[in-house]
Amino acid sequence: MHSYDYLLILAFFALVLLPAPFIGRYLYRVMEGEKTWLSPVLQPVERLCYRLAGVDSKTEQDWKTYSLALLAFTLVSLLTLFAILLLQGALPLNPQQLPGLEWSLAFNTAVSFVTNTNWQAYSGEATLSYFSQMVGLGVQNFVSPAVGLAVLVVFCRGIARRSSASVGNFWVDLTRATLYGLLPLCLLLALLLVWQGVPQTFMDYVQAKTLLGADQSIPLGPAASQIAIKQLGTNGGGFFGVNSAHPFENPTAWSNLFELASILLIPAALLFTFGHYVKDLRQSRALLASMLILFAIGLSVTLYAEYQPNPALAALPIEQGGSLEGKESRFGIAGSALWAVTTTAASNGSVNAMHDSFSAIGGMIPLFNMLLGEVIFGGVGAGLYGMLLFVLIAVFLAGLMIGRTPEYLGKKLEAREVRLLVATLLVMPVGVLVLGALAASLPGPAASVSNPGAHGFSQLLYAYSSGTANNGSAFAGFAANTVYHNLMLGLAMLIGRFGYILPILAIAGSLAAKKRAPLGSNSFPTHGPLFVTLLTLTIVLVGGLTFLPTLALGPIAEHMTLFQGF
Repeated sequence: MHSYDYLLILAFFALVLLPAPFIGRYLYRVMEGEKTWLSPVLQPVERLCYRLAGVDSKTEQDWKTYSLALLAFTLVSLLTLFAILLLQGALPLNPQQLPGLEWSLAFNTAVSFVTNTNWQAYSGEATLSYFSQMVGLGVQNFVSPAVGLAVLVVFCRGIARRSSASVGNFWVDLTRATLYGLLPLCLLLALLLVWQGVPQTFMDYVQAKTLLGADQSIPLGPAASQIAIKQLGTNGGGFFGVNSAHPFENPTAWSNLFELASILLIPAALLFTFGHYVKDLRQSRALLASMLILFAIGLSVTLYAEYQPNPALAALPIEQGGSLEGKESRFGIAGSALWAVTTTAASNGSVNAMHDSFSAIGGMIPLFNMLLGEVIFGGVGAGLYGMLLFVLIAVFLAGLMIGRTPEYLGKKLEAREVRLLVATLLVMPVGVLVLGALAASLPGPAASVSNPGAHGFSQLLYAYSSGTANNGSAFAGFAANTVYHNLMLGLAMLIGRFGYILPILAIAGSLAAKKRAPLGSNSFPTHGPLFVTLLTLTIVLVGGLTFLPTLALGPIAEHMTLFQGF
């Protein structure tokens, strides 16, 4: 590694961690309706939104009503986006006259963006019109992370409130998360990207001739605004097919740094939002420490693996510096490895290198990040509420070891909460192991794998892990655009989204109704090094060991055969 590689990593952590406490406090004030510096400008807009929607912002809901509102909004969003994609050819802002999508691809894409997965089995600039990109996908890029943030806030209220039957108002939480949280940050990042050369235009594609005299159509479009929200909302996907490896989507080292840091900006800030809800920022620092430990381990292993020469090509001088195959030479090995670990630690499917070209172990770490449930920062809201589920599991295990009723921040965990926790532990195994096993066993779906042997199995495993974890990245070479995979991956995305959200809302409602017992000298502390260690081990053991046999069949087997000379 060179000095600029270390500077990139340091600058990345600085941009993520330094503003996190301030943005976290701001988001807490926003979600609780307190005045902020943007209130004079945005409060009239907020009130207008409630008036148009017929929402009483002062009326709160219990967790069941909140869940029904969330599900209704999701269903309407899904049907609307599905219709836009099917009817694309008859809609405006379509300078290339692109036709509507095939029905299974439209279904897969609609589910993908509504669930904050942003999996794309197509190339954006060659398949979607400007209208579909902006009105279809762009709207979901705002509201799907806003839904995740709203669910997290309900969970925080459930822990913080005492003997309360209500957990908030879905429509109010959705509006505030979008209007005060995502929109201002998106505007700022979009301006920075335009400054760095990312296009933001409604012009037709530019026709040009290559140096060899061939005709070439160069796609443009309103890219900067879409890229800004796809990164800040941990959406992923890409305006262009090759994502942030495209020179229009990610033209400079500065744009690369801005986009990379923006992936974790809000997830890191929400740790401090949680601390403000429970009135104890030590809890925030404990969760942050666990996340940073897991992130640092994953990044170190990936960097080491990618800087090792391929044994089959070790005689070639270029291989002595590590493998650049599948990576953008503008960003190099360190920049590509940092992005791969970041984008899979969050539920963000954007890439600036092809994960399929990583070494066996280098590709295993992004896969493992997703199999953990993407709790290492994770998506907007989704990452932290996934981490808090592991916190409750760790507290439950600690209670078993010391023979006490488990409790977290004064709220006792009883049979109802434990049953719901167990239900969430089944989400990733069902989506990955069950649906993945079916795809690997059936001759038609298995034909989508382009590589034989262990690496081909990793391609398929990565696809179903990405879908269930609501990530959206992929190993290149997996032919996902078939009716079977469009439907099954769509099902995996729905399982991965609502298999967590509904139990979490139920747990939040149950906890909110409980009294809060005062913490005593016998209470298990959840903010010190002991708890950080216990939580980290719980994540790795409970979340990771479930998938060890499948990893052994995929990347681990590939690594072993590579060094055996096969």
